[in-house]
Amino acid sequence: MTTSTLKTEDAGPRTVSRSVQVAAPVAALFDQIADPHRHHDLDGSGTVRDADVKGPHRLTEGDKFTVAMTQYGLPYSITSKATAVQENHLVEWEHPLGHRWRWELTEVSPGTTKVTETFDYSTAKVPFVVELLGFHKKNAEGIESTLTGLASRYETH
Repeated sequence: MTTSTLKTEDAGPRTVSRSVQVAAPVAALFDQIADPHRHHDLDGSGTVRDADVKGPHRLTEGDKFTVAMTQYGLPYSITSKATAVQENHLVEWEHPLGHRWRWELTEVSPGTTKVTETFDYSTAKVPFVVELLGFHKKNAEGIESTLTGLASRYETH
């Protein structure tokens, strides 16, 4: 199977959403996404570090978790809160500034999953600043890299 085409999804105003089909079962992907200790393996933006992760290995709604990040060469930590978790379907968390990251999984066929990642800044405390600083575009690039990398990891040759 070859890496499927990255698609732009319409998730509403002030959102950036992309999807890709991955040659992996829903449960295997959900296990990785629902475990903040494994987020550095998912990240295609290069901002999530493999260090100092605090929180559960399996998110449930209301859980808080902290991940180490690097942006513009500066290390920092972010504590987010899981706002929605539906087994083998959805994981969403909210950043301290109010924007949300959402992962949706849909089984296409046994062993193939549509993975949709969405950066939703409609809930951000200052959404116009996200646009002014170009973070919506930067996050679109990160999402595309993340999903392309994820699909490639499970690709069979």
